[in-house]
Amino acid sequence: MAVLPVVAYPAPALRQKAKRVRNIDGAIARLIEDMVETMHEVGGVGLAAPQVGIPLRVAVIELPDEETIVLVNPKIVKRSGEREVEEGCLSISGYRGEIQRSVKVIAKGLDRRGREIRIKGEGLLAQVLEHEVDHLNGTLYIDHLESIDKLYQVAPDVETPEI
Repeated sequence: MAVLPVVAYPAPALRQKAKRVRNIDGAIARLIEDMVETMHEVGGVGLAAPQVGIPLRVAVIELPDEETIVLVNPKIVKRSGEREVEEGCLSISGYRGEIQRSVKVIAKGLDRRGREIRIKGEGLLAQVLEHEVDHLNGTLYIDHLESIDKLYQVAPDVETPEI
């Protein structure tokens, strides 16, 4: 396993729509393991492959005290409710913004073994699912800002995990 460099905004790789994974082979399995290790190393709760410079539809999520979720070719199939959240991003380190996210979402995709899965998320999990699927579509949380005034810098010692 390896810790991969996280791509920083405004890199063009963050704005490209990621390609579907056709086959979950050894290379994809290694990518998943490297992404999980990278997410742990940099203190994130989610990471999408484009954030490590790989234009594939792969995301990993791990909320505090929860098991790791691996999603290959994920998409959000249902959203409900709306709430304002504070959001940050590993690729836009040091900044946060207030944006609107769904209260609940249902995402579907494949797990690391290629089996179909559905994830029902509420609260933080719903937020992270939307955030990571956005990355796979070339969208960043700053695109959801009501106004650039809602973006603010945070001190480097702030302990809130990045998505």
